[in-house]
Amino acid sequence: MDDTPNSTLVPGTRATTATGVHRNARIDLLRGVSILLVVLDHLAQRITPVQGVLGTFLPARVIDGLFTHGYEAVFIFFVISGFLITSMSLDRWQRLEQINLKAFYALRFARIVPCLLVLVAVLSLLDLLGVKDYVMEHDNQTLPGALTAALGLYLNWYEGHTGHYLPAGWDVLWSLSIEEVFYIGFPLVCLVLRRQWLLTAFLVLLALSLPWTRAAALATSEVWREKAYLPGMAAIATGVLTALLATRIRPKRWTQVLILIGLLGIGAVLFADDILWRAFHEGLLLVLTLSTACLLLAFHRPERSGSDKPLPGTAWVCAFGRLSYELYLTHVFVVFPVVEIFRATGASGRFGILWYPPAVALCWVLATLVDKTLSTPCNRALRKRLIRLSLSRAEAA
Repeated sequence: MDDTPNSTLVPGTRATTATGVHRNARIDLLRGVSILLVVLDHLAQRITPVQGVLGTFLPARVIDGLFTHGYEAVFIFFVISGFLITSMSLDRWQRLEQINLKAFYALRFARIVPCLLVLVAVLSLLDLLGVKDYVMEHDNQTLPGALTAALGLYLNWYEGHTGHYLPAGWDVLWSLSIEEVFYIGFPLVCLVLRRQWLLTAFLVLLALSLPWTRAAALATSEVWREKAYLPGMAAIATGVLTALLATRIRPKRWTQVLILIGLLGIGAVLFADDILWRAFHEGLLLVLTLSTACLLLAFHRPERSGSDKPLPGTAWVCAFGRLSYELYLTHVFVVFPVVEIFRATGASGRFGILWYPPAVALCWVLATLVDKTLSTPCNRALRKRLIRLSLSRAEAA
């Protein structure tokens, strides 16, 4: 979710093309749908759509598919993130074994840290003030523990170790811990293995391990089953492999087939997960990650003009996709107040679904403000500063 690109490139590398993967509206659309699934899930946990007027017109299976799969949406994000980071790394350095470590880490730092620091500062203040929905509820979870885990990129382990979920504002950082630990190791693995066939073999084993690592995590605790490092890393590895494959093939004839397979796979996970579970058990998420990979392969068409233009009627969803990191980190600050107002007004649960559109719109407004006042300015300034510093040190050495 922290994969939003920036136009500032490392000096000396070739520029990104105007129709490159990270400006592809179809991938933004996929990200936008995914972040919407997360927001809708967190709303539905507090204002149920099942018992409302929506349940009169839509089957329970459809409502379940639209409003209860935020967790699965995160795995779609993992695949997209691996795909975009790898594609942009190839764009900058041509080959993964040529990655500039300092520049790679500088780019990651500039993108992640400003929002992360502000978020944990705000969450810490709300906890100290005793604000409802932001206070640690379990005796074995403390503010210093959560703060250290969030900044140390092991908040997922902290939740699994304590056996409890943190308040929602903190809990969203579990996926960031997995992503960034992967990206700390990713360039190192690329530089050590060097040969692409070795890297590919390693990534294939990791990507296909998802069902088994999920099953192994379940033996520890239900919380760790959801938060464990390796299943998330397996999904990211799938995205990395997809980006490598996209550089070698141009699936013109297979584009529609790949889109069909991808949509059917993701649709089955969302709307028929009970059926898929009986067939695949822990392999259900592997179906999801491979289906996402099919869509990314189909959408990655740099030779095709117009790939950066949204499909009719989807521009707003693409905008959500471009703000996915900010939306993911901040949406709870909208969800909680909207839910409190809903309850305080005594509004009928039958029409609770009517509260969803304004809540989603407010989430976008807040994310836009964070992007324009914090993320983008800090990202640009830090990238220029850190990359210039890393290059000057390299020259001095």
